[in-house]
Amino acid sequence: MKAVLVTGATGFIGQSLCRALLEKHIDLHVLGRTVPNVDAQFHLWDMQEALDESVLSGIDTVFHLAGKAHALAETKQSADEYFRINTVATEKLLQVCKQNGIKRFIYFSSVKAVGDSQNIMDETIVSAAVTPYGQSKRASEKLVLEGGYVPHPVVIRPSMVYGNTEKGNLPKMIQAIRDGKFPPLPEVHNSRSMVHVEDVVKAALLSAECAEAEGQIYIVTDGKAYSTRQMYEWICHALHKPVPAWGMPLFVLNLLAKVGDAIGTMRGKRFVFDSDALEKLIGSAEYSSEKIEQQLGYKAERNLQEALPEIIRYLGATG
Repeated sequence: MKAVLVTGATGFIGQSLCRALLEKHIDLHVLGRTVPNVDAQFHLWDMQEALDESVLSGIDTVFHLAGKAHALAETKQSADEYFRINTVATEKLLQVCKQNGIKRFIYFSSVKAVGDSQNIMDETIVSAAVTPYGQSKRASEKLVLEGGYVPHPVVIRPSMVYGNTEKGNLPKMIQAIRDGKFPPLPEVHNSRSMVHVEDVVKAALLSAECAEAEGQIYIVTDGKAYSTRQMYEWICHALHKPVPAWGMPLFVLNLLAKVGDAIGTMRGKRFVFDSDALEKLIGSAEYSSEKIEQQLGYKAERNLQEALPEIIRYLGATG
């Protein structure tokens, strides 16, 4: 890679990726609506307009991260927006890549691009995505891999990404535990896969640099699976708070979730705690990154337990 263009450079993963590319002394270009705080040449694009072909002149590799993120409440209107931003805009970008002879296109998708399974999930899962967000991501994956736009297309599917950011469920959980507003969940031995942002970047760079990655989909995790109770206890330790010896009974949580469902139905908008929110807390979503480990030699260097003190310091959430 000599000249690289990144979309979504102002996002959590995008910022980390840009820093890594600059450390490699790569000629960096960014494409988007907002100028990022990185030493790069900026090109304006709001993803809903036509893209000037000259923007990609001289570029050899594109990392496409920009898109509409998954929201808890999805409507018909938001479904249309997912496809307009995540799928149609990706196709526009791919067309300009083809016109400019771009060699590599690394697309940041999601594990939600396919349906869930009760077992540990890997790249062989082909069941249909159940949300408009996931469906838009899967449609974009097919464009990237099957459209014939670039000779080296790759799809990255990160599991839940953690690191130094104020956005996402993990920072909210940390703040709520610090403030005494997060109940001690019972140990239900659920398994959730996660990955540190630095390891996501590492996987993306490997996928661009290794010929074996051409045309592949890679799930990326930190190689571990966590229960929510484990996460709760580790956060308490990192905050120097005592860990309650008890856990809120599961039947109470189920009752509260049903009450939240009813409130959401009455007001036509999801309540802060309902059955979907409970499932995210106590459900399992375990993924395997064995494929990228075997094919590209990827090995995660970070794990959640060791990263939590650093994340808490970043958030200023010390106990």
